[in-house]
Amino acid sequence: MKKILAILVFTVVLGSLSAQSLQYYKGPIVRDTMVLNGADNIPNITGLFPGKRAAVVANQTSLVRNQYNTYTHLVDTLVSLGVPVVKIFAPEHGFRGMGDAGEHIKDSIDAKTGKKIISLYGKNAKPDSAVLADVDYVIFDIQDVGARFYTYISTLTDMMYACAKYNKELLILDRPNPNGFYVDGAVLDTTYRSFVGMHAVPVVHGMTIAEFALMINGEHWLKDSLTCKLTYILVDYWNHKMMYQLPIAPSPNLKTMEAIYLYPSLCFFEGTNVSVGRGTATPFEVYGSPFLKNMPYTFTPKSMVGSKKPMHMDVACHGENLRYSAAKDGALKYSLFFLMNAYGHNIKPDEFFGKSTFFEKLEGSGLLRQQLKDMVSEEDIRKSWQPALDNFKQIRKKYLLYPDFE
Repeated sequence: MKKILAILVFTVVLGSLSAQSLQYYKGPIVRDTMVLNGADNIPNITGLFPGKRAAVVANQTSLVRNQYNTYTHLVDTLVSLGVPVVKIFAPEHGFRGMGDAGEHIKDSIDAKTGKKIISLYGKNAKPDSAVLADVDYVIFDIQDVGARFYTYISTLTDMMYACAKYNKELLILDRPNPNGFYVDGAVLDTTYRSFVGMHAVPVVHGMTIAEFALMINGEHWLKDSLTCKLTYILVDYWNHKMMYQLPIAPSPNLKTMEAIYLYPSLCFFEGTNVSVGRGTATPFEVYGSPFLKNMPYTFTPKSMVGSKKPMHMDVACHGENLRYSAAKDGALKYSLFFLMNAYGHNIKPDEFFGKSTFFEKLEGSGLLRQQLKDMVSEEDIRKSWQPALDNFKQIRKKYLLYPDFE
C-alpha cells in the first residue's frame, strides 16, 4: 500500500511540473539548401591534399550538394574527381546507415566504388598502423545530432587518436548541429566513461564536429595527451541560433526532426525497461512499456530494418505519443519530465533500471537513479549539475567557430 501511495504522489507531483519542465526553442529555420556544408566545398577539399591518398570516415549522411540542389555521396564524388580514396571507415550503423544500434558491423567492399569498407564499430575502433599504412590523411564527414551519447563523436575521438599516434592529418568537413542552439544536462563524470560517453561534456553539448574536435585537442582529452593535426572546412551561412533541418536521417531510428529534438530527453530510456519506439514508424517520438499504466497511448514494437529485435517486441506498450506536442511550439529542448513520468507510472519500479549499469553510462553522473527513487524534483536535480554545466559552458566558448546562441 505504501509503494502504491508513493507512486500516486510522485505522479501528481510530476503532473504539476509538466508545464515548467518542457521548454521550447524558436529560432530561424534553415534547410540544407540554405547553407553550404563543408562537404559542399569540393574545390577546397580537392585542393588541400593534391595527389595524397585519403581514407574517408563516412555514412549515408555524407552528401555533397551541387548547384542544382541534387546530392551525390562524398565518396562517389571524390572518386569521380580522381581523388585517390584508398578505403572507407564506417561508424555505428554502417556505411549505408542501416545497422541496428550496437549491431556488429563487418568489414566489406562498397559495391559502387569497389573500395574496402572497414568498420570503426568494433575491434578497429582505433585503426592501427597497418590499417593506416597506405593512408596519407583522413577525411571525416558525418552528420552529428549534438547529444553526448550519440556515438559519432566517440568515433571522432578514436580516429583523432589514431591519426595523432600515426602522424596522419585529419580533415573535418563540418556540418551544422541540429541541437546546437542550447547546452544542457549533467556533465559526464569520467568514472562512467564508455563509448556512449567519453568526455566531460553535458547531455547536449551545443557544438559542431569541428568545434568538438578543437575542444578534444585543446583540453588534451586524447589518450597520452596526444594532439591530432586538424584541418577543417566550415559551414557557410549558419550559426548556433539556427534550427537546421537535416536532408536525410542521421541514423535508422532518428527519422524526423521531432525525433532529433526529443532524442536527448528520451535516450535515457535505453537503460530502462521502457521502449523508445524502436520497431515502430515513430522511434524516439514515443515511449512506453508493458509496465506503465494509465497512459494515453499504446504501440507494439515489431522487427524491422534498423530494429531487428526491439525491446518488448510484439508486446503492447503503454505510454505517450510526443510527436505532435514536440512539433507544435518549436524545437523541444532537453527535459527529464518524460523519464520521471514513466518512473512514476511504472508498476515495477524496482525493475525499471534492470541489473546493468547502462543507465549510468548514458546519464553520466551516477546520481540520477537515486534521485528518481527519492522523488527529487527536476528543479533540484538540475541544481545538482549546474556548477559543472556552468564550467563546461566557459570551456566551450574557447572553441566555437560560429556565432553563438547567446
